Amino acid sequence: MPHYMLRWSFKDTTIKALTENPQDREQAARQVIESFGGRLLCYYLSLGEHDGFCVAEFPDTTSVAAASMRVTGSGAFSRFETVALLTMAEARQAMQKVKDTGTGNYSPPGERMPGN
Repeated sequence: MPHYMLRWSFKDTTIKALTENPQDREQAARQVIESFGGRLLCYYLSLGEHDGFCVAEFPDTTSVAAASMRVTGSGAFSRFETVALLTMAEARQAMQKVKDTGTGNYSPPGERMPGN
C-alpha cells in the first residue's frame, strides 16, 4: 500500500485542552486511519515547525484524502498536511522510468521548446 506522512500543527485551544487533560492521541489517530482502510506505522509529537506527524499506509489517494478531511474537519488543527512518500523501491522505479524515457520534451524556462 502507498505510504503517506501526515503532519500537523495544533490550534492553541487544542494545546490548552491537551495540557489541561493530558492524553495519548495515538489511538485516536490509529482509529481514524483504520476506518479509511489504512494502517498507522508510527506516530510522534515533534518540536519545531509541526507539532506532530505520523506515517501511515492507505489503499489509495482517495482514502488518505478522506481521512485527512475527517481530521481537519474537527477544527483541532491550525495546519494539517498530507505528503505522499516513496519507498526506495518505488523511488528506484521512478529513476528507472526517467532513464528509460530519455530526455523527454521538457525545456527549462528561458530556453526554446523543441519544435518552436
